[in-house]
Amino acid sequence: MNKPSTLRRILTTDIPVGFIIMLAMGPFVWMILTSLTPTAQLSASGVSLSPAGWSMDNYIRLLEQTSFLGNMLDSLIIAAGTVVLGLAVSVTAAYALSRFRFPGRKLVMLQFLLVNMFPIVLLILPLFILMRKVGLLDTHLALILANSTVAIPFAVWMLRSYIGAIPRSLDEAAMIDGCSRLQALRRVVLPLAMPGIISTGIYIFITAWNEYLYALTLGGRNVRPVTVAIQTLIGEYQIEWGLLAAGGVVGALPATLLFLLVQRRLIGGLTQGAVKG
Repeated sequence: MNKPSTLRRILTTDIPVGFIIMLAMGPFVWMILTSLTPTAQLSASGVSLSPAGWSMDNYIRLLEQTSFLGNMLDSLIIAAGTVVLGLAVSVTAAYALSRFRFPGRKLVMLQFLLVNMFPIVLLILPLFILMRKVGLLDTHLALILANSTVAIPFAVWMLRSYIGAIPRSLDEAAMIDGCSRLQALRRVVLPLAMPGIISTGIYIFITAWNEYLYALTLGGRNVRPVTVAIQTLIGEYQIEWGLLAAGGVVGALPATLLFLLVQRRLIGGLTQGAVKG
């Protein structure tokens, strides 16, 4: 009785899932193998599948001959700044929308939802003109503000669900005991909503780290995030695939490690925020 069921599970579940995993992980494995293969061997015989032919030469050249570490610092500043600004605005906005009833409240929430429905490419030209007029073009602040236009609407919707699930009686009890509205938010609501805040902050960081269109349009010589720096590794007449693959691996490493470290909290937090309220 067990053999038919085991065979059916292998044919209907294990093999299809394994095939899907291979399709998903194949490009990443190939990129890592390409980054470990010296340039001369890539040109002569292609990617080396044997550890005997691997080398760290591409990574050494990436760090010594390019400004990739500086580009990673730019990405870190932009991502961290987006998290700080996005959460500062989103937490207070979500608290106001979940606790107060005022004219136009539903319209404001609808506008936050509509922003996420349009592609960010539609905002590039207006933001470029605005940043140029105020003198913020090619600065970290310009990219932080641009990334926040995408991060804040999503964060408001997520955090509103969390804060809305916290009983209002806790706020009222804190204010009866002498707290102001902001003190009640800081001492009562924020600790209870911290799992949602952490999950939202991680999502904002990963999104800002991987963002490309704003970085390409609003950045330049002074500020060049990793996503744009990788593109500059493509030459006019030739492409050094080993160097390009090494840049992709190093550039994706921080966001990947962060996700692996906090994936349980991130997935759990996003799921809870989607069903509460």
